[in-house]
Amino acid sequence: MRSMPLDPFFAERLRVHRRYLMGRALADLRARLKAMWPFARESIAPASAAAKSPKKAKKTDAASAALGPRARARAKHRRAALAWDRKELETVGTPGPDLRITEHTIDVPDGPAVRVRVYDPREGDRPEPLPAVLTFFGGAFRIGGIDYPTTDAANRRRAVDADVVVVAVDYALAPEHMYPTQVLQGHAALEWLFENAGRLGVDPERIGIAGASAGANLAAAVTLMNRDRARRPIRLQVLEVPVVDLTGKHLDLRATRALGIPTLIALRELRSVARTYLPDSRAARDPYASPLLAGSHEDLPPAVILTAEYDPLRGDGEAYAAALRRAGVDASAVRYLGGTHDTAIFTAVLPAARRWHADVVAALRRLHE
Repeated sequence: MRSMPLDPFFAERLRVHRRYLMGRALADLRARLKAMWPFARESIAPASAAAKSPKKAKKTDAASAALGPRARARAKHRRAALAWDRKELETVGTPGPDLRITEHTIDVPDGPAVRVRVYDPREGDRPEPLPAVLTFFGGAFRIGGIDYPTTDAANRRRAVDADVVVVAVDYALAPEHMYPTQVLQGHAALEWLFENAGRLGVDPERIGIAGASAGANLAAAVTLMNRDRARRPIRLQVLEVPVVDLTGKHLDLRATRALGIPTLIALRELRSVARTYLPDSRAARDPYASPLLAGSHEDLPPAVILTAEYDPLRGDGEAYAAALRRAGVDASAVRYLGGTHDTAIFTAVLPAARRWHADVVAALRRLHE
């Protein structure tokens, strides 16, 4: 079966992404060769270097100076990602509506406390409780957050359009915090939501869970943990472009080859996600790290899974839908033809993104039934 061509909107973005991946691969190769070269030595900056560039010295604050080189590189990457996200919302995204927002900090047993943001779509006095969805942002476990403009806008629009309370979890990022910290934070947030449903104006019998990419991994993992522990009545799980097998065995690399990205470079990038998040490679087989590998998928809530044609994670999402169905779970999977991993962001310019939003909203509206 022939694939649908990549949506023309992505053509220039694909060229930029390929250059980025090639640049990273070449930089990594140069670093490895330099480390292997027996006559290599570290360059030592002259003592007068700071004096020669006072402007640079002023920009380096005490906190930055205290960080190691890798931590500084991560901080720089996150600042760039946040700036990129802000520009994406301004140029190709859709701002979210104004609505009532509250924030809370939740204590987590065996882990750092976690912040959640509650988006309440109700206007005026509406005494009846609403359904709610606990949601997790994407970002390869190492970037992103509930303050990212596109994430915040999507939460606002989904809360209003689906008429549900959205509870967004600002889980800790890797590698500063590694697995299972994020799963434990997510489970604590789920418990908090059920325990505080009355105070939040939420119907505890109509609560769902959702996430995108790495966030979908956490949503699926928290759903498994809930089944294994408290068995709270989660009504629905909505998983967008999920990564649910961190061993990488369900990646569909035909998607990256179709984009002209060499397999070795694609694998390098995808495996780096698991290395950042997991304390060691063996943890990839833990079901709370790779929900697809759970011994059983029985007694899980109905699932709506969205994948994209030009995304290697389409293999993960479709395999998870199949596993849920084999276990007797009501699960559907939709592949967006011509789309990529981040299709959902581009609601101002891409019909497929607007349809994606409408499909997620339709799924969340099932919580009203």
